[in-house]
Amino acid sequence: MDEAGAGPPEPGTEDLLRHHAPQVLGAVVRRYGHFDAAEDAVQEALLAAARQWPESGAPANPRGWLIRVASRRLTDRLRADEARERRERTAVRLEPRETRAAPSDDDTLTLLFLCCDPALTPPARIALTLRAVGGLTTAEIARAHLVPEATIAQRISRAKQKLRDHSFRPPGPDDRDARLAAVLQVLYLIFNEGYTATSGPALHRADLAREAIRLTRSVRRLLPHEGAVTGLLALMLLTEARSAARTGPLGELVPLDAQDRALWDSAAIAEGTALVEEALGQAPVGPYQLQAAIAALHDEAADAGDTDWPQILALYDLLVAGPAADPMAELGRVVALAMVDGPEAGLTELSALEPRLKNHHRLEAVRAHLLERTGATEAARRAYESAARHTLSLPERHYLLTRAARLTS
Repeated sequence: MDEAGAGPPEPGTEDLLRHHAPQVLGAVVRRYGHFDAAEDAVQEALLAAARQWPESGAPANPRGWLIRVASRRLTDRLRADEARERRERTAVRLEPRETRAAPSDDDTLTLLFLCCDPALTPPARIALTLRAVGGLTTAEIARAHLVPEATIAQRISRAKQKLRDHSFRPPGPDDRDARLAAVLQVLYLIFNEGYTATSGPALHRADLAREAIRLTRSVRRLLPHEGAVTGLLALMLLTEARSAARTGPLGELVPLDAQDRALWDSAAIAEGTALVEEALGQAPVGPYQLQAAIAALHDEAADAGDTDWPQILALYDLLVAGPAADPMAELGRVVALAMVDGPEAGLTELSALEPRLKNHHRLEAVRAHLLERTGATEAARRAYESAARHTLSLPERHYLLTRAARLTS
């Protein structure tokens, strides 16, 4: 956010800008359209604020200040465009006035709906959401996903091109539920990539996980009675609460049953548990509420032996009911079934799931664990090694190979 020669903004200023950025962008896009040009204008306004506010102090109405500066930059740019005469008339008509309606937090939600348009691919939705709503730079998004910056820039550019003629409006009653589901899926994917990175040397990318939680909190403030939103926030909090215990001193993976539960975040667990109770009362009960309830049962157990596996299995039964069940949820159900009825029962269910998750490292890891519990040491070793070959996460690979080596010795 700093220009060359300018020092970094004070933490207070940076937090203030991060908070207001999506609302400012939403307000400017709502008034003028021109998503791409509006984002550039907002970035210029944020740079101006980062230079000025640490010295002069933030204005009484930071959001209004940013909108005025961004609007002026955008109208100047519109006037200089090739279609000068037509754009000038538009700019004059749209010149910001103090009497115009003040922006609201609803602009953030509408911006999320726009970034998660079904016309975009999931990777493009994620990149554009982190850029426009999360306020991350292209370089930060690229680092978080371990891909070249040019790749992320191209995704964002193509997404903006597709949205060029899309109106900035909340979805209507016909597509509102589908669009909200797309928003929640993007936030869920961002969190999952942060909590368990699919590739690279680190198991946990805290910046992505925190950003997903922050954005989901914003959505819940606007939609407090949506059970799916409440459930998703609860799921994130209850899952992230275990992050400090998931890795050892050398960054190695520590499985759930071996974690030091004293390291779990008790405040996050308390908040998440309260949200689960609230979410389960907000019909209809969907997958986010059910996953959050499963996470709460894990977090409430004093140790691994106290885990209420029969109740977890019952929740998984509800979660996988229906023709379009998530195969990862079905894999979780296999683990719960094995804990209730024994590893042989789990292995039988795993065979039925294999066509949908062939060569997936998590299926192989579950197979290895269940085989080890039955005493089939050699088969378990081969399954651990197969799982290690199919994961791009270095901590997961190290853990799986360590398990295989232990069986060999």
